[in-house]
Amino acid sequence: MGETGNAVVRTVIWLVLSGVALVAGVVMAFEVRGALEREREFRAAPTCASVPVKASGCLWEQDFTVRKADLNRGRRNGGPEAELLLPTGKPWGVTFRDTDPVVSEMEPGDKVVGLIWHGQVVEVRDADGRRQQTSSGPVGWPEDRLGGALACIAFGLPALAGSLWPLFARGNRRHAKAATVVRWHGVGIGGAAILTLWAQSANDWPMWAIPAIWGPLALLLLACMVAFVLAALRGDLDDEAPSTPPVLQS
Repeated sequence: MGETGNAVVRTVIWLVLSGVALVAGVVMAFEVRGALEREREFRAAPTCASVPVKASGCLWEQDFTVRKADLNRGRRNGGPEAELLLPTGKPWGVTFRDTDPVVSEMEPGDKVVGLIWHGQVVEVRDADGRRQQTSSGPVGWPEDRLGGALACIAFGLPALAGSLWPLFARGNRRHAKAATVVRWHGVGIGGAAILTLWAQSANDWPMWAIPAIWGPLALLLLACMVAFVLAALRGDLDDEAPSTPPVLQS
């Protein structure tokens, strides 16, 4: 495959990646409001007066015995999971988004307390009082949706622009380099959103910390992108080395 064919393949790959990222980002952006409302409903939910016989919006603490726990480390499509036993012996499977602080310490026979809301175990508490949300837990989802939306859209828009740009300036190497600059700065801006989300989650900061931290980083990276794009268009990034070695005169 020649240079032109490789360029076409790279363009198609970037277009597909940008399209998928933008769709995912828009979907997650629309989910932020619903996630916020669900978390607020959970935090305002009253305690059940008695054992709920059907899925209910009140909170009920249920005693469980750990039958088994699997961290699923090394598996691509498997998160931590555990099988809990009710006092009647009926098994109840739960999954988790992370391994810590509870599921990583679970051993068969351990006693835990599960918080049930709308018919699902949304939180598990161990004998030491440590708590961990399950995959069904509403706490933390608004932050995840917001951070994911920022990361996907911040990557998708520059990647799309940088992929389409060379199509309108074929054969112009300076424009091609400028487009490459735009694409890779999009990767950096999206990566900054992911790192910000990780820092917010690790330190249990409020949701507003995500745009407060990511915003200045994104502006700095955008300024760098503009500077490099202008340099590419001026030819400052051109390789000035001769394409063929000089011929020595005898």
